[in-house]
Amino acid sequence: MTAYSEKLDAVLQNVDTNLDASVSRLFEILRIPSISTQPSHAADCRKAANWMQRELEQLGMKADVRDVQWSVPGHPMVVGHDQRSAADDSLPHVLFYGHYDVQPTDPESLWTAPPFEPRLVEEPSGRQVIVARGASDDKGQVMTFLEACRAWKQVTGSLPVRVSVLLEGEEECGGANLLPFLKENAAELKADVALVCDTSMADRKTPGITTSLRGMMADEVVIQCASHDLHSGLYGNAAANPIAVLCQALATLRNADGGVTLAGFYDGIQDPAPATRAQWSRLFPGDSSLLEEAGLSVAAGEKNYSAIEQTWCRPSCEINGISGGYEGEGFKTVLPAKAMAKVSFRLVPGQDPDRIREAFRAHIRAALPADAHVTFTAHGGSPGFEVSRDSRFLNPALQALTDEWGVPAAMVGSGGSIPVAGEVRDALGLDALMIGFAQNDDRIHSPNEQYGLDSFHKGIRSWVRVLAALAEAG
Repeated sequence: MTAYSEKLDAVLQNVDTNLDASVSRLFEILRIPSISTQPSHAADCRKAANWMQRELEQLGMKADVRDVQWSVPGHPMVVGHDQRSAADDSLPHVLFYGHYDVQPTDPESLWTAPPFEPRLVEEPSGRQVIVARGASDDKGQVMTFLEACRAWKQVTGSLPVRVSVLLEGEEECGGANLLPFLKENAAELKADVALVCDTSMADRKTPGITTSLRGMMADEVVIQCASHDLHSGLYGNAAANPIAVLCQALATLRNADGGVTLAGFYDGIQDPAPATRAQWSRLFPGDSSLLEEAGLSVAAGEKNYSAIEQTWCRPSCEINGISGGYEGEGFKTVLPAKAMAKVSFRLVPGQDPDRIREAFRAHIRAALPADAHVTFTAHGGSPGFEVSRDSRFLNPALQALTDEWGVPAAMVGSGGSIPVAGEVRDALGLDALMIGFAQNDDRIHSPNEQYGLDSFHKGIRSWVRVLAALAEAG
């Protein structure tokens, strides 16, 4: 047992005693409208970066705000290094990542109060939630970690591990500058493990570490037949209809069992371990337990996989948008010249986005009749991500979460994509432990975004325990 483990109870008591002050600091940063995608809020993004810099300095870190312009001029990064812990190179070194930028607030008419005036609201259940844009994604999550560091410093004067912090200002608008920034500063940011707090819990009571993420490949497809729109009475039946051609091609992307039909689509991927599938089954005992919130009940994908498995560990093919012909009010008997669809694939580890793109385009071309021509526009691609089960930090972190929540922590997947996890691996060679305390009903990206006061409080306590556990891992 280390000296830090012996002080754990005192640090946790400090968190409890100072919760009101922690909430007050969170409210300060929530009042800054750091909307990264809107140029009119560029000054607010810098204001938020400066606020974070000052907080890191108050925690005894050497911190600065750094301009970025590798891909495009963007919002600054905030980098901090704890000075006292950095002097002891025998301690594990963690790089904490979060982002201070937020999504736009529209439609503001649906907010029950101004989105940048944070407030505590009591739900009918008695649970208190913090309501504001950025409360959950990601300012509240970032502050759980910083407040845990504050508690350690106030009680012991130092941190259990060496800590560096990287806070991004462009996560919500594409993050084009993050990877080049990581590569440019790799020597400075190199650590033993990355910690990312931008994910959710498995459910209200079950903490978890997101150990796998799906990547993505997206393409826009345009099929053209005639040179211009035609009168359906004069040309209908004789002229190829691009909407029909497109629909027929898209309909062949899945088979009757819900599987994706692209050549080689499932090559190189593996199912999760039986113990992992059993754990997920306990968390989501039926398909409706995941789908009912969306008004659904039956999983629509591969027949031999549950809804949660289809989301967390299986690749998908989805049509995100389709259009063509007359779409205005009333009726127009037009035979359109063009039809368009946007199609995305969520990918799991083992799948190559470039190969999937080639297979998709070959599949569409093979489905085209005479007089139909296709063009494609790529909309990005990234591989899936999985934490190495050999990471010496994974099990100690899981145990720390279990100790705090009193429920065995789960290793969960995520159907979405968090690019930073793959980018810190590519640029720095680090595994990323994605530990978050958001809930599925936090309404991130939507009006009335919220973060439970319990999520914030126990999130701080969880990080206190995780830092101590990582110190024990050596």
